[in-house]
Amino acid sequence: MKTIFQSVKTASRSLNLLTDKIINQVLNAVADEAIAQTEFILSENKKDLDRMDKNDPKYDRLLLSTERIKDIANDMRNVAKLPTPLGHTLMETIRPNGMKIKKMSVPFGVIGIIYEARPNVSFDVFSLCFKSGNACILKGGSDAEYSNSAIAGIIRNVLQVFKIDPDVCTLLPVDRAATTSLLNAVGYVDLLIPRGSQSLIQFVRENAKIPVIETGAGICHTFFDASGDKEKGRNIIYNAKTRRVSVCNALDCLIIHEQRLGDLPFLCQPLPEKNVIIYADEPAYNVLKDKYPGNLLQHATKESFGIEFLDYKMSIKTVENIQEAMEHISQYSSQHSESIVSEDLVNITLFEKMVDAACVYVNVSTAFTDGAQFGLGAEIGISTQKLHARGPMALQELTSYKYIIEGNGQIRN
Repeated sequence: MKTIFQSVKTASRSLNLLTDKIINQVLNAVADEAIAQTEFILSENKKDLDRMDKNDPKYDRLLLSTERIKDIANDMRNVAKLPTPLGHTLMETIRPNGMKIKKMSVPFGVIGIIYEARPNVSFDVFSLCFKSGNACILKGGSDAEYSNSAIAGIIRNVLQVFKIDPDVCTLLPVDRAATTSLLNAVGYVDLLIPRGSQSLIQFVRENAKIPVIETGAGICHTFFDASGDKEKGRNIIYNAKTRRVSVCNALDCLIIHEQRLGDLPFLCQPLPEKNVIIYADEPAYNVLKDKYPGNLLQHATKESFGIEFLDYKMSIKTVENIQEAMEHISQYSSQHSESIVSEDLVNITLFEKMVDAACVYVNVSTAFTDGAQFGLGAEIGISTQKLHARGPMALQELTSYKYIIEGNGQIRN
């Protein structure tokens, strides 16, 4: 493994000499090849899908389709259109002795990604790392072994056509030994980003000897305030909960002001179309018991809150006021995405200031927490920590900086 890591590190240095024009040509060529090789990618993806239970929440994450591959290719082309994040002067000053000091944006060098059952991540990671001048080491899970191998092969073939060292995109074996080696790749890997379940992220955080940026689980809430517009609320709740249940920005808990309990059946009206199971606290349950399908309605327990369902399931919490809503969010949030549905400017401002999350929404579905939706081209993950990066991580978040000091023979007394 050290030989592999050294090869990636050596290859990463060659990226410093590539022009942005060449980088963009490569990204567009990979996008074109992904479309051209759709049939092959889907056939390899099917091998992975055939080994997974369709009822597994990971199944949707693993699933590729012609439409999804088109979307992936478009995301790569969008990344190519973005301005380079490299070589920007972040700060510049001239000291009294004549020294000129510039703070410049530069690549990290080598970025490792550990991820589960998400073959689209292989394309996303490569496009963002390559555009930001970083080599990437991909460590996918065994669930997506065939899909990731096909995608990495396509990327490496395009790199060779452009006479670029293909080791700038390296896929590791699926075994646990490779994971252990990556966690301990001190001196070879500059940054490690885990994408997946809370257990995976926790394992990486506790065992890695190299710097880690957490892309945490998404335990997302929507608070329907006393002044909330019920049409907006119904659409937001339905979209946030059912658009794609297997992703981290999906709604997990609806918090509703007690004054609006009468509107709860209306707010939940579309959810049975998707067989959404609701775990309702006592006030919400009493309102819904005759107005929501009985086979889809259950009493909430303590375990119903603070959980990322990744499924057609949702809990409901009734509160007396916005303070109680924010306290509930503070207790159970993963600091990913939180939303308020309200027409009260005072409460909106309070929510924006007091809720501690990477993304705070006002009258908007949490489903928008996504690099492409934010105009970033794509994302390498959603950071829920506060050190270096927070929220969707794209090109700017994949750079560091260094100081360039220029002078004319200055020496220090």
